[in-house]
Amino acid sequence: MKALSGLDGAFLHLETAETPMHVGSLHLFDLPPGYRGDFHADMKRQMKSRIRLAPVFTRKLAPMPLQFANPVWVEADSVDLDHHVHRVRLPSPGTQAELEDCAGRLHSELLDRSRPLWRLYVFDGLASGQAACYIKVHHAVLDGQAGVLLAQALFDVTAEARRRLPRGSAAHGEHPGLAPLAAAALKHDAGEYIKLLRHLPDAVKTLAGLFRASPGEVKGRLGQNFSFGPKTPLNVAVTGARGFAALSIPIATLKALAQAHDAKLNDIVLALCGGALRRYLAAQGGLPKKPLIAAMPISLRKPGNTDFTTQATLSLVNLNTHIADPLKRLRAIRDAAGAVKALARRARSVIPTDFPSIGVPWALHGLASLYGRSGIAGAMPPIANVVISNVAGSPVPLYAVGARMVSYWPLSIVEHGLGLNITVMSYAGAMGFGFTTARAAVLDAHALSAALLEALDELATPNRRAAREKTVPAPRRKRAVRPRSRTAPAG
Repeated sequence: MKALSGLDGAFLHLETAETPMHVGSLHLFDLPPGYRGDFHADMKRQMKSRIRLAPVFTRKLAPMPLQFANPVWVEADSVDLDHHVHRVRLPSPGTQAELEDCAGRLHSELLDRSRPLWRLYVFDGLASGQAACYIKVHHAVLDGQAGVLLAQALFDVTAEARRRLPRGSAAHGEHPGLAPLAAAALKHDAGEYIKLLRHLPDAVKTLAGLFRASPGEVKGRLGQNFSFGPKTPLNVAVTGARGFAALSIPIATLKALAQAHDAKLNDIVLALCGGALRRYLAAQGGLPKKPLIAAMPISLRKPGNTDFTTQATLSLVNLNTHIADPLKRLRAIRDAAGAVKALARRARSVIPTDFPSIGVPWALHGLASLYGRSGIAGAMPPIANVVISNVAGSPVPLYAVGARMVSYWPLSIVEHGLGLNITVMSYAGAMGFGFTTARAAVLDAHALSAALLEALDELATPNRRAAREKTVPAPRRKRAVRPRSRTAPAG
């Protein structure tokens, strides 16, 4: 029996039919030459052999009496793989776009809380002859970095499957009574109150000194981030329907841009997202004059921490979408993101990832339901217009039943007032962009991936021009000749 952290519990209590709180990933595989097997059956066998390697797969929720506090994790008696591993037939002709649309539809469906909070879907019918699968896990179980740990348990780093697997914990079903559940809640909350009181003086001292010690220039950049975003079609009350689009870009391409402009890789990601949103909203007839604000998760996970919990906080970054020039916009984003990261580094030690939970389920679930029904999300100025997350994944190729994973795209959470989530994950030399949308906010998710490619070309064009000027030798001097008359084309 293991208590949920306050942050993990919040993802449970904020969940409604309109706002599922699970995350996921879509994987595309090249099958081995001459493969004649059944990828779904082979994946199911692989899951069976690895079910004990990660607690995600075997633990479920035990609710508190009257939901007066967070539930606890208990070990399930058994795991029904027929429920958790599904075969999905893509509609003909089985294009990449149809694969992405199908993943979006599956992402709309809530997970069964009476079972371990995960599901794996294996797709048949891709016209390319490749295989694909989509896995989703509740955010109460893990964050982005824990998702990377989960992939390490599920997949291999060579085409040859691991023969000796690490021993996982033995299965012992847990059925705690009311008294142990209540005692666990009280013990957890007592410990959290003690920690809060113990760290309160240091937290107040740290927070008080953050802005005082910051240079005036940094304070100005921070001020740009902490303001309401403009109203856009993305910021509306949502239904449960989801869309999804995926895109992969070589990391080398993005790193070259970062180096050319004295920026971080994450700055380039933010600039591409900002450029894509400029183009998308302009095409919708509604690019606001005020710059868009992005909510950006920042990991609080310490090096070496392998807990399957959420350890992150949110920051706000100005995307400077009001600046037309892509290079000027990049520089402005670089400065804004740098100021936020500097603040987060200094405040990291005092940001909690756990807190007392008695009374929280009632309050959070009630507020979440009221917020959705009231329509407030569509009427109030948004604190942020979009969520953008950047997660470091595996630098080496991964394999499943001998098939090489060629693409890895993340899916994430959208909610009332935030109808678009762009999550980016590095994998084997590429950055996989996953556009998770609420269909109430974005009718066609693929328009966003197309807009990002255009933003990439826009940002890279000055860089390519500069490179040509450096590498192309100057022409030899020739005698001046009288130029022929030239008429500019009508435009």
